[in-house]
Amino acid sequence: MSVFPAAETADEHGIVCVGGDLRPELLLAAYREGIFPMPVQGHLAWWSPDPRAILAPGGMHVSRSLRRTRRRYEIRFDTAFAEVVVGCADPRRPHGWITPEVRAAYVRLHELGWAHSVEAFDADGRLAGGVYGVQIGGLFAAESMFTRATDASKAALAALSERLGTAALIDVQWLTPHLASLGAVEIAREEYLLRLARAVSSG
Repeated sequence: MSVFPAAETADEHGIVCVGGDLRPELLLAAYREGIFPMPVQGHLAWWSPDPRAILAPGGMHVSRSLRRTRRRYEIRFDTAFAEVVVGCADPRRPHGWITPEVRAAYVRLHELGWAHSVEAFDADGRLAGGVYGVQIGGLFAAESMFTRATDASKAALAALSERLGTAALIDVQWLTPHLASLGAVEIAREEYLLRLARAVSSG
């Protein structure tokens, strides 16, 4: 039995419940049910937005200019997970939500083999951008991305999409103009939960 209310019971903002903790077993249970954590006003909230933004299998749009830009970066996987999370948590970024507790929780998930990062390094070997998230079966729940150089985070996301292939569902939570330019689309929560069930049972 789930420890969370059903995702369908989320309020008009997409919040399912408030409180709890970030133990690995709770985080994984939440993702399997289409729920993810994000603190709001100092409280840990659990979200299931409607509509939900996704990159459908094989649906990422890689422009000609992004293909050119990608050549500037060396893409690596899971070599700098904690550094990627720190980059995403930069307090200078607007609407920051990644607290020290959140950072610690996802580093722990990474140590357990559930959370992964994709990193873009520049020609001088410096981390230029990246993305991190949680993978369960054919689901990759992308939690956050950051960039310190032109299109570095886009290059990392494109590499992630290529690596996962056409069978994976990439959850990006909310649609932004940046994500829409890469091919992300919105679907109803009900449809997302159907796709999620198929994804987590595969792989």
